Amino acid sequence: MHQVPAIRIRALNRAPIQPSGHFVLYWMIANRRLTANFSLDRALELCSELHKPLVIFEALRCDYPWASDRLHGFVLDGMAENAAACERYGITCFCYLEPARGSASGLLQSLAADACAVVTDDFPCFFLPRMVNAAAAKLHVLLEAVDSNGLLPLRATEQVFARAFGFRRYLQKTLPDHISHVPRNNPLLSAPIARHATLPAAIAKRWPPANKDVLKKGRRLLARLPIDHQTPPVAIEGGHSAGRRRLMGFLRRKLSRYTDERSEPDLDATSGLSPYLHFGHLSPHEIFLELADLEHWRPGKLPLQSTGAREGWWNMSAPAENFLDQLVTWREAGFNFSSHRADYDRYDSLPPWAQATLQEHARDERERVYTLEQFESATTHDPLWNAAQNQIVREGRMHNYMRMLWGKKILEWSRSPREAARIMIELNNKYGIDGRDPNSYSGIFWVLGRYDRPWGPERPVFGTVRYMSSQNTARKLSVRIYLEKYARKQPQDSSAGLSSVSER
Repeated sequence: MHQVPAIRIRALNRAPIQPSGHFVLYWMIANRRLTANFSLDRALELCSELHKPLVIFEALRCDYPWASDRLHGFVLDGMAENAAACERYGITCFCYLEPARGSASGLLQSLAADACAVVTDDFPCFFLPRMVNAAAAKLHVLLEAVDSNGLLPLRATEQVFARAFGFRRYLQKTLPDHISHVPRNNPLLSAPIARHATLPAAIAKRWPPANKDVLKKGRRLLARLPIDHQTPPVAIEGGHSAGRRRLMGFLRRKLSRYTDERSEPDLDATSGLSPYLHFGHLSPHEIFLELADLEHWRPGKLPLQSTGAREGWWNMSAPAENFLDQLVTWREAGFNFSSHRADYDRYDSLPPWAQATLQEHARDERERVYTLEQFESATTHDPLWNAAQNQIVREGRMHNYMRMLWGKKILEWSRSPREAARIMIELNNKYGIDGRDPNSYSGIFWVLGRYDRPWGPERPVFGTVRYMSSQNTARKLSVRIYLEKYARKQPQDSSAGLSSVSER
């Protein structure tokens, strides 16, 4: 049977496997998909070894930070799709939609009491590491966390890379050893395991599952949940099928334009895949394999030398290599950082040179200073910045280049660099479907100097941190259509989320 590489499997407790258990439990928390998922593959391995059926447990808490109709709605789309697919495959899927804070307490332990082992997702960000570590201490059965985050396993290095060049060079040296180890496509279709595990009736009585019929209501369920209703759902549909449509549309219609047009806000040649990657609705392996197939690529084309160059190493077309630099190098650099440093989301994680120069200029006079509420409501003097903020409020996403400018201006117009970091985190995590992710924290802290170097000339507020301006952006990029679409206020923009903003 196809085996998950040992480097991707991490035992979180010393409890044994219980062969007398009735099933293997897969606790799906980050890789919310049924394909190209090493966690699911590992659970199926245990099912095969122990001759037991599989139970998939996918829950949605209501007490996580920034819980809202927007984030809940996107996850619910995927939950409904997973539940329907499990029914077709004959797999028991226990979906739980927490109706009140704390309602899920004890559910995992009760499910695990009848399990041979529990497998979960190894995601190094947000509240998930704390949650799984707390669970590991309570369970009396083995809990394994499986890494399905990227092409390079998280534990392939203990080093944290300060620059993208260094990480890219390490990737090029190391990735050939891992590139051929891929998760299975549609493993439930042919997995040789028993079907339809039976759960104790007392569990369903105490914690009524959200079955397929309930989940069909989808986003209509949101109104009755104790979450933020001021941040509404967006039109972007969640789930694996929606992610696949987005991926194939990008490869067919946008990839060829990616190198030349990715930075142009008016042309929108970006992939739009980050929300699906964040919630695990799409696998980076699945994206990579579709791209490799399009490029007629095979692992034997990789060169033996690692130079750290952005282009030429993959032996693919220039647009494909530019896209892979974002998907693999930059995305996985964030996972490298967050998996080895608990302070990945804190100002003090910035490189010493950046902290020193920002501190030196922390008391510089600002031409303008805006509050969190003014930033959130997009009421600055800058139409281009306002357009970027309006985009993330309305659509849950922001054009990649505009996100960099957005952050640089928050740094320039905040009372202090620490305040700027706090505001960026609040707005990005509240409104961005792809927020609360290692990659989004990389973007926020890049604004403040992470993965960068000192730049001259030294400027007020920025010191030697890289500077960006709206004037230069408008001069070198096409933004007319972007401004027409997003700079003007819409009725929902003026009050978006303000009642739920809290100063910390």
